[in-house]
Amino acid sequence: MIFETMAVGVYYANCYIIGSDSTKEAAIIDPGAEFERIDKKVNELGLTPKIVILTHTHEDHIGAVKDFVDKYNVKVYVHKDDAAALVDGTAVNPDVELKDGDVINLGDLNFEIIHTPGHTKGGICIKVGNIMMTGDTLFNKSIGRTDFPGGSYDEIIKSIKEKIFKYDDDIIIYPGHNSPSTIKSEKIGNPFVN
Repeated sequence: MIFETMAVGVYYANCYIIGSDSTKEAAIIDPGAEFERIDKKVNELGLTPKIVILTHTHEDHIGAVKDFVDKYNVKVYVHKDDAAALVDGTAVNPDVELKDGDVINLGDLNFEIIHTPGHTKGGICIKVGNIMMTGDTLFNKSIGRTDFPGGSYDEIIKSIKEKIFKYDDDIIIYPGHNSPSTIKSEKIGNPFVN
């Protein structure tokens, strides 16, 4: 697996480039801004973008979606509860509306979709191998904001405890902002869920 992290835009949202070793096809997770910079890195890695998967549809995570659609005709995946917000924010219609438990296959990679509402109604985490991209649900020692429309503090805590913490302690979490962590580290040290 080829894996690259880039913090993009004024809010330093993490965009993740994940490539298949066998096919050199890539998934772009949350291309929030700075299309040219992400695209340059994709080309440096020798990858071809095939799909975009969105953890949620806030502006700082979707700003470059249309650029990827226009240049590469990628398929766009978003949870069904955030699909309307994607259209409102980008004028891009999702190709696939996701639900909990879906698996997206790309080359030798399998992306497992975990519905984790709380930051938005359609927020998801994406697990591939031993890593999980948690969007703005779970951060390193913090959690996503719940004061936006569609947010719920009770739901986000439930999502973290019941949907994320059931996975192995050694899984590395890559959040929507800031630095990585592990599930074990968050179980022990995250003040919001202890």
